[in-house]
Parts: sequence; C-alpha cells; structure tokens
Amino acid sequence: MSQIIQLLPEHVANQIAAGEVVQRPSSAVKELMENSVDSGADTIQLIIKDGGRSLIQVIDNGCGMNDFDARLCFARHATSKIREANDLWEIRTMGFRGEAMASIAAIAQIEMKTRLKGEELGTLVEIEGSEVKLLEPCACSEGTSISVKNLFFNVPARRNFLKSNPVETRHIIDEFQRIALAFPEISFSMINNGQEVYRLPASNFKQRIVGLFGATMNQKLLTVTEDTTVIRISGFIGKPEAARKTRGEQFFFINNRFIKNSYLNHAVSSAFQDLISSDNYPVYFIRFEIDPSKIDVNIHPTKTEIKFEDERSVYAILKSAVRKAIASFSLSPTLDFDHEQAFDIPLPGGREIKSPEIKVNPEYNPFNTSQPAYQRKPMDEIGRLSKARWEDVAGNPQVETTQFIQKEAEKISPWLLHSKYICCQIKSGLMIIDFQRAIERISFENFLGNNGESHSNPSQQLLFPIQKEFNAADFTLISGLMEELLQLGFDLSPFGSRSIAIQGVPASIQDLDVSIVLDKILEEFKNTEQQIRLNKKEELAKSLAKQAARYSKPPGSPEKMTSIVDTLFACSNPNYSPSGKAIINTISLEELASRFTGA
Repeated sequence: MSQIIQLLPEHVANQIAAGEVVQRPSSAVKELMENSVDSGADTIQLIIKDGGRSLIQVIDNGCGMNDFDARLCFARHATSKIREANDLWEIRTMGFRGEAMASIAAIAQIEMKTRLKGEELGTLVEIEGSEVKLLEPCACSEGTSISVKNLFFNVPARRNFLKSNPVETRHIIDEFQRIALAFPEISFSMINNGQEVYRLPASNFKQRIVGLFGATMNQKLLTVTEDTTVIRISGFIGKPEAARKTRGEQFFFINNRFIKNSYLNHAVSSAFQDLISSDNYPVYFIRFEIDPSKIDVNIHPTKTEIKFEDERSVYAILKSAVRKAIASFSLSPTLDFDHEQAFDIPLPGGREIKSPEIKVNPEYNPFNTSQPAYQRKPMDEIGRLSKARWEDVAGNPQVETTQFIQKEAEKISPWLLHSKYICCQIKSGLMIIDFQRAIERISFENFLGNNGESHSNPSQQLLFPIQKEFNAADFTLISGLMEELLQLGFDLSPFGSRSIAIQGVPASIQDLDVSIVLDKILEEFKNTEQQIRLNKKEELAKSLAKQAARYSKPPGSPEKMTSIVDTLFACSNPNYSPSGKAIINTISLEELASRFTGA
C-alpha cells in the first residue's frame, strides 16, 4: 500500500509559515523591531532601501546573544519568552511564538551580528533560504544588528505581488510609528534610501505623538484618563476639527501592544456622535493596561488582534472616558439641572421684557360677503409667464392654451432646479442633468484628455509659492505620485525632508485651496489603495475632478448652462460620472402624460 501522507521538508514548512507571518516588507520590520524592544534596548535604528525589497536592517543596543543562541534563534518555535502553556496567560513581551526569525530566514538572505554585553567578540551568522552559510566569531558592537536582504528572492510570485516602493515604504512607516508610539521611552530613528525620516529621542507619550505627526498635532489633543479595577486607560483623543477622512491616526495599545479592534473603535466613534460628520473618523491615541490573564493575545499570527475576557465592560469604560474628556473641554453640550430651565435673553439698556398684546377687531364679520376674501397678488408673481403673456391667454378664451405653451416652450432655455439640476426640453420630453456630476465628468476628461491619452495639463503659476509640510508617511506617498501630479498640472518640488514647494496648480482648480486639495487627493488615494490600480494618474484625476465639482458654483445664466450641456455631450461618456453614477435622467412625454391620467 503506497504512502499518501508525508512530512514536509523543513525549508518548505518554513516558507508556508512565512506566508502567514511575513506578508510584505513591513511585516518583517514589525517582527525585527519587536525583538529589539524585547532585548531591552533603549536605542533602535531602522534602515531600509527600495521599500524593504533590497534591505531591511534593524540595529539595537540590547542584550545581544552568544553563538549558540544566535544559531538557535532561526529554528522554528525557538523562543526565550515562554517555557510552558500557562506562560501564554502572562505574556508581557512583544514576541513569544518563535516563528518570526525562522519565517524571515526562509524567504530572504540574512546577515546577523550580535554580541553579549561585556564580551570581547560577537557572532556573525549568514543564512540564505533557511540554510546556514556562515557562523563565526566577529568584532561588532554590543547588541544586535540584523540585515534582511532581497526579501522573497526565492518566492518570485510573492515578490511580484508587492506594491510600488512608495506604497511599501508607507506600510513600513506605519509599523515604525506603532512601535515608536508604544515605547516613547526608547529612542528610535529611521533612514530610507540614505535619507533620515525620523529621529525620535526618548520622551513622554504626547511628545512622541508630536514627533511623529507634526507640531500642529499638539494643539489638537485632549487628555483621556480612567483608572478602574477592570482596566486602566490613558492617552489622547483629537478634537473634532482634527477628524480625518481615513482611519490613519487611530491607535489602540494593550499593554504596549498595538491592536486593531472594531468594537472599541465603535466606542470612541459613538462618543463623538453629532460632533463630527458620518464620513469622518476621530483621531485617538489610547493606551490600555490590563492584567494579561484577562486577555488572549494568541489568536492571530501577527498578534494585532486580541480577545478580552469582559469586552462589554471595557467598551463602556472607554466610551465614558472619551465622553468625559470631550465634556471637560466644553466641546459637547451639557445640562445643568441646578439652573432654572428658562431663556436668559439680555436686552440693551436694561429694558424689561413685555408680553405681546393681542388686538381683536370686534366689528369684523366673517359672514359678510361684501368684504374682500383675499387680495390678489401681482400678475408677475404667477408662474414663469410674464404679465403680458398671461393677459393674452386669460383675456382671450378662444386661444388654445396648449398651442400657446408649445409655441413658447420651443424658445425656453435650460433652467436650474434647486441649484442642483439643469433642466432642458428635448423633443421626447424633459432631460435632467446633475450639475455636479456633469462638472466631475467634464473635469475628469479635461485632466486626462477627451481621448483618454496621457498629456500634460496647463498649470496656473502662483504669485507666492506655498510650502506644505506632511507627516513622513504622507510625504513618502506624495513623492511617489509626483510624476502623475506634474502631468495633471501641479508644479511641485521637494523642499526639505517632509515638505514640498507648490509653485503652480491646474488652471481649472486655481480658485481652490491647494493645501486642502492635496490632502483630499492623498485621502482618496489611501482609501482606494486596496483596490487594483491600472493607472495612478486616472485615480488622481478622479479625485481631483470630484473636488472641482464639489466646490463649483451653479451656473447663473442660461448661456453657461447651455455651455455645460454642450461640453458634457462632447465627452466620451456623458452618461456616467467617473465613479459610475448617472449624470442624465430623462422623462418622456408619455410618462408625463401618464401622471395626468384620470386627473
């Protein structure tokens, strides 16, 4: 009988495990930096090249390892954090499974130098695809330096699925920010392609937030604190004006471990109810301290999800703490039950309030038909017809009203309904055009060219250039979009480590606030990041066209409306906006007639 089930070779098992632990370069960064934190280091440096594809290097001054541990740390399920199953309920370290180093070694080329404190020599280990190539003594600094080169070199299919360098770099920055926020007492630095992105000295939590997200964040934070027998909460929430279109600046930390939890996120969002719009997300940096035995951190390979023993209590405490923080800064209305519920209306000159007098005409008789029942309005207030045209019809009952209206309707120009819809008469009935969606379609095709081919749009130069500063993640992202933005009509150039100089904008949006426009472009781009993008310029043009439409003023004259209609029908697809929403709706004469049937 032939054997069907077989044990997988060690290197194949490691590659399969790596698929869960190391999904992209940022996953490797997370695991390596967490190991550095667990080593007791107070200084950690991250160096990357080409979005982590070519190099990921983490250098720390932690405890280091001897030659035996240096070799053993790359074995599967080799860990210094736990000894038995019960230890899982007392986890206070970042890593504990012993899978990270083995998984990374299976899909990359690794060079590690490590030295114990007090020792004269360290150890050099070189591994390629789980195979040890070199293990020997070396001279190195105290602590550990690990270099991960050519990630996914032996798994080309995985490497091909990576995004562009700016996108992968932004994911690495996200992981760097999470760890740096969790441990403000540790000094962190980051270098990307030879340029320093962050240099963060040891500080407190608020200073670390400002160091990562800019000095403007300092004025937008409110303190949150709550200490109960169930959980201890501390941190900061953003004021309502700091709300964003994406969830980027939302951080929960449980015992210094970053987590994602939609249930707790709902608690914060509900506390902000009626203070921010439904399409915005609050900013928060909240830390929880709880007994490790009350949570389970071993439910996800990346350890970003946990289970609470009493999740409902944590939800209620968090929501109450956020509401208290908002109320303490007078951002939400409060009721004072000790104050008499009456309106205090100050009057100038100290005048007294007088009740209005009711006057009745006792001689008025409603049954007296000699009194006029109502006063007619001027004729020019009746309908859309002028007084002269109305008198022609009303004064000559022999005139066929339908013939008159049909004759006059042929001369009717487009008109605006509720400042939103352009209405036009057509032979088959009535055509209604959504004004903003029409502008969005026109702007989109202007940015790309009516034929959809790539071209450069005209740029309107600014009288005074504008300098705009971004956080590190957004600056990396916009740097990767610079070529497409230049083609759309922006005139941008780098200005310092995280700023750009804006010398010109597309001519069609010159009246808009260019700083807000760029923020919206980045927000839209990040919102669609998980979708398949065939053309970055097309995605940016959609976002730009949406903003041009949102801030466009309704046309004030029939001539402008006619021009918009003509330009719309010159587009390659006048029926739908770039986001796929209908622009035009028609009502036929038959449909109109059916509405009067039986009337």
